[in-house]
Amino acid sequence: MIRVLLADDENLIRTALASLLAIQEDLQVVAQAASGDEALAMARRHRPDVAVLDLQMPGLDGIAVAEKLVTELPACGSLILTSYGRPGHLKRALAAGVRGFLPKTVSAQVLADVVRTVHRGGRYVDPELAADAISAGDSPLTPREADV
Repeated sequence: MIRVLLADDENLIRTALASLLAIQEDLQVVAQAASGDEALAMARRHRPDVAVLDLQMPGLDGIAVAEKLVTELPACGSLILTSYGRPGHLKRALAAGVRGFLPKTVSAQVLADVVRTVHRGGRYVDPELAADAISAGDSPLTPREADV
């Protein structure tokens, strides 16, 4: 069972995500938070396997929470779910140790699959967000990787 923390300041979004993920047999939402500070406290208390973090929340933003989780709970993978997929956010998130970066427009099945990928130690960046970052000149790729 993959233990999941959900953090989003919008109650409707957070509870809908919890309901959608609860349908998955291998996922269990163990905690929910409405702010970055609360997300960090819930992560410390519940020790989730994966934290699904909204990018923009009161207090610490999702990237700041993910950065703290990398040092405090290294077994907990983080992914960002956002309405604001600006290229600079993607680069900052990857630098902070985030292993997934998705728009809130993804399907529940894609989100569940990415939670599994992050739990296995993999990475997933939404292709459209990655393409936007590359075209904006804010690519997380090295020049050689971009050439290939």
